[in-house]
Amino acid sequence: MAFDDLTAVKDDMVAFIAGHGLRRMNAFVPEDVPTVLFEEDDVDGWKDFVEHAKAAGAPFITMSDVILEPEDVSTLIAQLRDDEFQLGDTGAGEEAQDLMQHVGKVGYLQLGFSHGGVVFLYETATEWYDQFQELMDSVNELGHIIVDDRDDE
Repeated sequence: MAFDDLTAVKDDMVAFIAGHGLRRMNAFVPEDVPTVLFEEDDVDGWKDFVEHAKAAGAPFITMSDVILEPEDVSTLIAQLRDDEFQLGDTGAGEEAQDLMQHVGKVGYLQLGFSHGGVVFLYETATEWYDQFQELMDSVNELGHIIVDDRDDE
């Protein structure tokens, strides 16, 4: 079952974590930390993750969420328009414009706990958030391309 907004899932996570007697710390675990990614079998796989954290004796669970802000989409649209001007029409600007309907929604959630020197992570995202990330990655990749439009002399 795909979600368009993970706000209700986040609320359920907060209640479930507290119900298991675990503390929650608002924190994001970056990619450069040694991690093991929890693979879920179903929509409620995060519940198993929380139960694993409790069984491992984790003193707390980290939690991070991403809410799509209007500035994020506006910046993405502006960057894509600049890139399309330089590279030709790719249609990505229209995809970015469609993201405006998701402003204010939670698109990404991350739970984590540390055990044995490794951070175990659970991550979930909406389809539109994955699309947003792909567009952001393409903008960042294009930002590294050097275009030499000077006339050869």
